[in-house]
Amino acid sequence: MAVPLYLTLDEVIDRYRNQISQGTLRNWRSKRIGPSFIKIGKAVLYPSDELDRWDRSNVVLCHRTKDLPFDDDAASDGRCMSG
Repeated sequence: MAVPLYLTLDEVIDRYRNQISQGTLRNWRSKRIGPSFIKIGKAVLYPSDELDRWDRSNVVLCHRTKDLPFDDDAASDGRCMSG
């Protein structure tokens, strides 16, 4: 199935597994933060390629660490460590 060129609010919420609400998207639009969107009349649409770009801009890079007092397997496989 082809990815649509523009996603509705509900489709964006589904894309992010309900971790972003319509209220959050509305707040981000009013503050001009978050993913880019277009508005045609009352319709708010999010271009798929802009959502992809926004995803890439929010990627958290993890690097291998050396000589840390963690488990050798966890430290050597490049996973991110928390806390």
